[in-house]
Amino acid sequence: MFRMKRWLILVIAICSMSCANSATSIPIPKPTRTTLLTTPAPTETASPTTASPNHAITQSPTQPPTETPHDSPVLVGAGDIAVCNARGDEATAGILDGIDGTIFTLGDNVYPNGTLEQFQKCYEPSWGRHKARTYPVPGNHDYNTGGARGYYAYFGERAGDPSRGYYSYALGAWQVLVLNSEIETGENSGQVIWLRDVLAQNPTRCAIALFHRPLFSSGPHGRDGSGEKMRAVWNVLYENNVDVILNGHDHDYERFAPQNPQGERDDARGIRQFVVGTGGASPYAFGEPKPNSEKRITGPFGVLKLTLHATSYDWEFVSIAPLLFKDSGSGECH
Repeated sequence: MFRMKRWLILVIAICSMSCANSATSIPIPKPTRTTLLTTPAPTETASPTTASPNHAITQSPTQPPTETPHDSPVLVGAGDIAVCNARGDEATAGILDGIDGTIFTLGDNVYPNGTLEQFQKCYEPSWGRHKARTYPVPGNHDYNTGGARGYYAYFGERAGDPSRGYYSYALGAWQVLVLNSEIETGENSGQVIWLRDVLAQNPTRCAIALFHRPLFSSGPHGRDGSGEKMRAVWNVLYENNVDVILNGHDHDYERFAPQNPQGERDDARGIRQFVVGTGGASPYAFGEPKPNSEKRITGPFGVLKLTLHATSYDWEFVSIAPLLFKDSGSGECH
């Protein structure tokens, strides 16, 4: 009996050591979150080629609170977003759920007419959950309601003075210029005079401008002349060495090489323009590519993520089909 007890004790000890070793040798995977989304069959054409938001508002009529600076803040978003009775905006809002940072819009925030009711019923359930970290841009559909009353009522102080709709703020080392392509934009307009003053009063190595209508686009609006009204704005931005321009209006994604306001390649001081009209509205087809167009994607909804370093930036197009539709790269500030 004594030997039997000693044998049982020995077996139990060996089993305990073996089980313990097995348990510690099995890796426990970290939990992940996967969202499955669907979209119409996309197409792509191309030429070869995170942290919480931080704001230091420098030129805004509303003066939102200044937050703690961050070395490389993230700026992320898209234009042409919420369509009632469609789900594209829910798809892109789901992407934003997983990206910290400051959110931008690029106009045509809700279709068809930008009424307050449409903002509340169609934009609010998706991108509206990120409203507290969003700085919006107005578009032509927002102005289908007189004076864009729904847009200004919904976004409040974040949209700037309702009589202007343009404002600026600092994000890390960058100056962010939010412009209104739906009002007067001539060389002697109040908006362009304001733009010159802001750039003169806030010298910085890195700057980015956001507005709805692109001067350059291989999509339908690149052929209808609707972006021509922004040429005076482009001239001022180019003269002041602004680095990046973001636009919507065409429902696609397109990246241009650095160029001047005449559309000529200029690697020394040219502005890199992105069209990011992929927030949720039905995709457009491309026409013949414009000069200096380096990447074109149409079909999948998505957002553009910019990481703003002190003297450079990284870009990444984040689509709902990330394995198929990619664009990323880096650029230096002037």
